[in-house]
Amino acid sequence: MNRAGGLRIGGDNYKVEFVSYDNEYLPDKALQGMKKLVGEHDVKFVMMLGGDTWPAVQPFATRRKLLTSTLLPSDLSPDAPYHIAPCEVHPIYNVTGVEWMAQNFPELKRAAICAQNDSLGLPSVATYLAAFEAAGIDVVDQNIFDPSTTDFAPVVTSMLASGPDIVCLDTCYADYVNLITEQLFHQGFKGKIISCTFDNYQDVIEKTSKEFVEGFIFQFPDFDDPALRQDFINFKRPKDFYEKFVERHPGQWSAVAWEYASIMDLWKAAAEQAASVEPLAVLEAMKQGGRAPHAFGDASWWGEELWGIDNALVGNWPVVTVRDGRARIEEFRSIPEWWSCYKDLLVKHMEAMGLMHYQQG
Repeated sequence: MNRAGGLRIGGDNYKVEFVSYDNEYLPDKALQGMKKLVGEHDVKFVMMLGGDTWPAVQPFATRRKLLTSTLLPSDLSPDAPYHIAPCEVHPIYNVTGVEWMAQNFPELKRAAICAQNDSLGLPSVATYLAAFEAAGIDVVDQNIFDPSTTDFAPVVTSMLASGPDIVCLDTCYADYVNLITEQLFHQGFKGKIISCTFDNYQDVIEKTSKEFVEGFIFQFPDFDDPALRQDFINFKRPKDFYEKFVERHPGQWSAVAWEYASIMDLWKAAAEQAASVEPLAVLEAMKQGGRAPHAFGDASWWGEELWGIDNALVGNWPVVTVRDGRARIEEFRSIPEWWSCYKDLLVKHMEAMGLMHYQQG
């Protein structure tokens, strides 16, 4: 875009500059970085991963009416009206994988879940519990481990002792997913594995076998997937983007590799529509009409019932499996359709873990 002249605002072109700051997932450092980006660089939009760093920066960002984005909608609340989740809607999209699995493998009836005890793991546990209950699958074991865990053999042994047909890896960190999968291989698990992510799955295939990971269910495609060539996909030239990314960063493609680019597409369109880069004008343009072009198809601004504010862009999400050694989209499924049928279950499990926005102190 910059090579083509830049962002078109009110008849003039402007180049877009990215300024980065690594907060190392430390709350104090995140606040320091936010102040630096605003004070020294006059940034108009800050994209964050979210999670444990967001509470530290929220008062400052809200006071400054700064437009910010997160990959974790659990960060959203009525107290942060300028904070949006315009791409990833973790963890509610995980229901689509469970729903697809239950319909395609109805014989699987017993699941064990493991997750690290943090702001990524716990909301995802609540979501998987709701999805399994909706699908008529019994959860026979929950293993919530310390995030500092390095030896996953006991975790896997504990889960397999309950005799599950399904092992759910929740939203474990990518390295944990890989290590746990390897342990499942070594301990002889023969059932179905489902997870939020499966980054670097080729490395796991090398350490286990192509046959062992065949049918592994997760939620994030490689962007050279043929299913992303369909007309309703709003991500521009996904295959070209994927190939350029892996050329520049070999072995680094991950669940989030495409997400900041997708968010910037949405920001660009809104800024040009608003003829302004000022945060409130861009936010208003983004949310005009209550819908916007999400990467996986047009979606609605939603979330008040779950997060207290309609600041998440929610629509379809892909269900991905490993087929013959490659990640491939099986189907796109509707998050709002699942919610319309089973919202009471998800709220029940979120409340039981103290995760609803009105339970936060």
